[in-house]
Amino acid sequence: MADNQTPMGNPAVVGLAGFGLTTLILQLHNLGLCGLGPVIACGLIFGGLAQLMAGLQEFKVGNNFGYSAFTSYGAFWIALCIILLFNKYDIYKSSTTDVGYFLIVWTLYTIIMWIGAMRIHGAMASTFTLLVAGFILLDLAHFGYPAMTKVAAYVLILCALNAWYMMAHVIFKQVFGRDVLPVGKPWIDPKPAPQPQVQKAGAAH
Repeated sequence: MADNQTPMGNPAVVGLAGFGLTTLILQLHNLGLCGLGPVIACGLIFGGLAQLMAGLQEFKVGNNFGYSAFTSYGAFWIALCIILLFNKYDIYKSSTTDVGYFLIVWTLYTIIMWIGAMRIHGAMASTFTLLVAGFILLDLAHFGYPAMTKVAAYVLILCALNAWYMMAHVIFKQVFGRDVLPVGKPWIDPKPAPQPQVQKAGAAH
């Protein structure tokens, strides 16, 4: 029997869009170009809620990497916005080091995802490499090296643009019917290493 199911959209186009845009607006804030208002609005709705929804859709299509990444980073943005709002209104205030430890645990999670990303394709690997580097720089910024905030901003702007590149890759591939924006080969060969041949007992030499 032919499969007459309606094709599903790729939830990554929303997850990557929300991640990239919200990361970008936060870095513009860290560079002193805009206030916190747009960061909180985008963090709660696009980077937060929209990414959570994209992650749940990735669950439906059986993509554990996308499910974990979009759901987790959606939760990250919502949690960060709550921290910022709590600080603004003197509710459960977080110190610089409190936020630093928050970022450290997210750095550790991101390293796990980075390893997985290296087996997907080059664009995903480079995006997570920049994200790991950006988190480490922000960790340093919150533990005595505040100048690292601006360095992290430039690194994470590149990370956000990488995420948008992957989003555009998926959209353009469907719209144009061909791979307009190649994403490159995986950094770690996904093919399993060949197993050595084991000679059967009693075989002729």
